[in-house]
Amino acid sequence: MQPPLPRKDLFDMPEGVIYLDGNSLGVLPRGATARAAQVIDEEWGGQLIRAWNGAGWMDLPRVVGNRIARLIGAPEGSVATGDTLSIKVYQALDAALKMRPDRRVILSDSGNFPSDLYMAQGLIRTIGKGHVLRTPPPEEVEAAITHDVAAVMLTHVDYRTGRMHDMAAITRAAHAAGAVMIWDLAHSAGAVELDLAAAQAEFAVGCTYKYLNGGPGAPAFIYARPDIVLGIDPALSGWLGHDAPFAMEPDYRPAMSTERLRVGTPPILQLAVLQQALTVWDDVDMADLRAASVRLCEFFIAEVEARCPALSLASPRDAARRGSQVSFAFADGYAAMQALIDRGVIGDFRAPDIMRFGFTPLYVGDEDVVAAAQILEDVLASGAWRDPKYQTRARVT
Repeated sequence: MQPPLPRKDLFDMPEGVIYLDGNSLGVLPRGATARAAQVIDEEWGGQLIRAWNGAGWMDLPRVVGNRIARLIGAPEGSVATGDTLSIKVYQALDAALKMRPDRRVILSDSGNFPSDLYMAQGLIRTIGKGHVLRTPPPEEVEAAITHDVAAVMLTHVDYRTGRMHDMAAITRAAHAAGAVMIWDLAHSAGAVELDLAAAQAEFAVGCTYKYLNGGPGAPAFIYARPDIVLGIDPALSGWLGHDAPFAMEPDYRPAMSTERLRVGTPPILQLAVLQQALTVWDDVDMADLRAASVRLCEFFIAEVEARCPALSLASPRDAARRGSQVSFAFADGYAAMQALIDRGVIGDFRAPDIMRFGFTPLYVGDEDVVAAAQILEDVLASGAWRDPKYQTRARVT
């Protein structure tokens, strides 16, 4: 029987903190510190280079990829891990454009995460074939999928507002127009139910340091639909994507699986911590987690709107159109968030005026919702945010 949520016993949370920023960086899972120490002391320290075989280092990207696959509705062997999310976006987009060589349009939306758009812009400059990037408003994406679109590249859950695209509907529209579909799951994996196999998208990418709690700089992942893998011509033909890396052949020969989307040497320390973090999910049903997320978000919206009339809801009110975060707009949102953090409620801010609150049912409960709303009410009513120390923006907001 699945233990009830939240499972705060599985995490090392600082005392006196209500953490509503798991949509940006997840909490340290218990056991992760010990696992990192084991890799450093016993495997690296004790086995040295022998650990690539003896400790299973070489297989770790595949092992971790299969754990992620279960959480995103993907079949075993379809997820490769390593590198950064931006690199995985680049790989997926380049592969998609090669699959539609007669088309010149990349379609995204104006709310997409900037790095995804930057990678598209950089790829367009690099290949120099006259591609263009179109970014209509999120609500107009489906209508903008015309027959000149090579690839549709969207972030499933918007990083500012939590607005969620209809994955199945947009993927169908992309395929009806002959386009390749790429989903960025940075704010979805571990937060909402996903079924990539049913959606039939060609590619998906994501990071693991948010809802998956893999730690800062944790490696990214890329999914490729199994039936297209052998047709993918990797843009970054790295050593670890070769079919036989230790054959040391002079020419690149891609692996006969999703492993061809690996690039360089895997970050073993980070992968080992992520592997440990993913054990948290062993007894978690994603449908139950999603239900808890919706309930927490609805509760928070009601509490904040009743207590803080100066804030306006920036997230969709309909839970079916919202991921696992709630955003409120406030002209002095940055300062208000700093005052809130000073009082132990950690969220974050996104320009120009968005106060973001992420809800991770693994370690957030009803009592946290009530306490956070009460503290937010006091910050606003008292004008605490007007203190000059909250006005200067730090490098990371």
